[in-house]
Amino acid sequence: MISTSNYSALPDRNRLRNICKSIAVIEAIIAEDWNDRYYTYNSKWAKNKEVASMRDGSGDEMLVLFTADGCVINGLAHEFYPKDKAKLTQGLPGIYNEFMFGEPVQTIGTTFCIWANSDGAWQIGQPESFADGSEGLLGIFDGQPETYIDWATDYYEDDFEANEDVLKTITDIYQGHTLTTAMVLTINKEFDHWEQLKEDLEEIDYPNELE
Repeated sequence: MISTSNYSALPDRNRLRNICKSIAVIEAIIAEDWNDRYYTYNSKWAKNKEVASMRDGSGDEMLVLFTADGCVINGLAHEFYPKDKAKLTQGLPGIYNEFMFGEPVQTIGTTFCIWANSDGAWQIGQPESFADGSEGLLGIFDGQPETYIDWATDYYEDDFEANEDVLKTITDIYQGHTLTTAMVLTINKEFDHWEQLKEDLEEIDYPNELE
């Protein structure tokens, strides 16, 4: 499992960006109301900066910042808070200071921090303990569609039903295939917010051919 004690298992930052986008697309299809979504993605967060986010409504949150040549992950698992942030970010490149010590990260809090630079290698600081909730938050990033399906089946219950067609469609999204109306209806047969979805896909920066 991916965690701060096994952070090298994270996919490289470009693959991670694509995974985050794919998950956000699927979330936009299942949860038509933005406030009901667990995972989102904003490709226009700031100039040359994109952010993936996770919030479970119970206190756990994660923000993943992507820049042109780097990436940093801030995670907050509330059961493990507080932590010594100075140790968690020891060795953190200065280019990430504004993100990690500014808002909204400062208010959210931090129980783990992982970053990658232009050389692509993931790094962490000097945490006092690996009991930080990272395994539960980072596992979704293994790049396996089945991992997301297992999670969504448990989280969305009756609002999400998995089958072979759904697996194929979600796999296609994970592979970056252009989203079509038929793909949307495979995942959510009752989907009805098409204009909102187009706006969501523009914000995520994901290709589509919606009718």
